[in-house]
Amino acid sequence: MEDWLTTIMNEFGYLGILLLIALENIFPPIPSEVILTFGGFMTTTTSLSIVGVVIAATIGSVIGALVLYLIGRQLDVARLEKIVGRWGHLLRVKIEDVHKADAWFDKYGAWTVFFCRFVPLIRSLISVPAGMSNMNIGIFLLLTTVGTSIWNLVLVYLGASVGASWGEIVEYMDIYSKVIYAGLLILLLLVLFIFIKRKRE
Repeated sequence: MEDWLTTIMNEFGYLGILLLIALENIFPPIPSEVILTFGGFMTTTTSLSIVGVVIAATIGSVIGALVLYLIGRQLDVARLEKIVGRWGHLLRVKIEDVHKADAWFDKYGAWTVFFCRFVPLIRSLISVPAGMSNMNIGIFLLLTTVGTSIWNLVLVYLGASVGASWGEIVEYMDIYSKVIYAGLLILLLLVLFIFIKRKRE
């Protein structure tokens, strides 16, 4: 996949970066770490600039996030209530649980959207619950733009700093991702344990 990504970026420059990052947000398995760090490396061998790469990547991130946000808007609380009302008993989930989750996101959603931009995989998917909770689209776009700008700037700058060794950054980011995934898995299991325990009580 890396060869395919780098070929597109070499061929189309800023536009290629924008489109690939937009796709990465919609299809998380596409690694943004490769796109951004190689984009940083390209600033040392081509006419591309760090600022230009960061702007192109950020625009792509916002476009991809907006698509997922709009998908989330189609899965609003009312529809979730119908789904849970019909199938919730299989997972021991009640309509009240949907309301609690929606209320939680209404209260902490802004910070969640911002900080999740620094978490691999979740950084893309967080746009869906933001849409589902009908989060103000202006606030969503602002936080998404700020959060992704920071993420993009750091990785592009690192790619430019190490030059031809940009692949090493990707390897370190892979380790970072695995640590984050392990932490999220432990957290998820803990939440499920508490949830099931409360249900039984």
